Amino acid sequence: MRSKQTDLDTEVTSIITASGTRPALARQRQAFILETVREQGGVRVGDLVRALGVSDMTVRRDLDFLHERGLLEKVHGGAASIEGSSKFEPGFTIKSAMMEREKARIAEAAATLVEPGTAIAVSAGTTTFALARRLVDIPGLTVVTNSVPVADVLYKDGRSDQTVILSGGVRTPSDALVGPFAVEVIRSLHVDTVFMGVHGMDPRSGFTTPNILEAETDRALIAAGRRLVLLADHTKWGVIGISSICRLEEAHALITDSGLDPASIGPLAAAVRRLVIVDIATGEQRTIDGGRGMASGPTGGRE
Repeated sequence: MRSKQTDLDTEVTSIITASGTRPALARQRQAFILETVREQGGVRVGDLVRALGVSDMTVRRDLDFLHERGLLEKVHGGAASIEGSSKFEPGFTIKSAMMEREKARIAEAAATLVEPGTAIAVSAGTTTFALARRLVDIPGLTVVTNSVPVADVLYKDGRSDQTVILSGGVRTPSDALVGPFAVEVIRSLHVDTVFMGVHGMDPRSGFTTPNILEAETDRALIAAGRRLVLLADHTKWGVIGISSICRLEEAHALITDSGLDPASIGPLAAAVRRLVIVDIATGEQRTIDGGRGMASGPTGGRE
């Protein structure tokens, strides 16, 4: 039987192999700690010191930072997970350091669905932020968003012929703008495609978020669009937030990555109209249309 320390060392080895170094930046260490606690339920300070190659004091500072933000619970000699709560919501910076390769591949696939001169909506989230960074060169694009980082990257780096509409509203830990004002603005708009990131997806609960107000804003975005494309890496499967956004069946397409458990592919493909699985290593896309068979890749036209 594999020990937790073996699993921890294996995970660190994969990070070192991919990047050539141990997680050195504070946000990278904190993201790694959070993922380890999330997967194993808890971790000891000594294990993190050995795995990360940093001092005991550095690890304890990282644990203090995560504890103060309600992301984990400090216990004697280490930390434990508290994310069994359906209201667990990491901040934007922490989430940005998680599953970076998977999010990049998903964003690349989603960007191929965006045509010049169209109007789209992009929800808040780190995967949708990765998508926004790939939209800056598409001409004539109109983007409606409730995400401060998404609007910021398009304002700074986007083309002069692009239009960006930021909803306004109350800011959440994930840098989403939510609440009645955001909903009112979004309800008055109409777009071709909505690209949405989610906190979790589950056969019974559908696509969910840990923020009730964000769920209401996301539902307004869905109502404003003709087509709904969900962007969710494989770790979102089986995660349930406190508030449902929509059923799996409402997604015209779901783009995820090859880390998805093969046993989950059937239920997802049967529910969504199109399931796109992007290979993490190569970027190659496998598309399953409504359980009726596979195509070579996602289709860019409107439904």
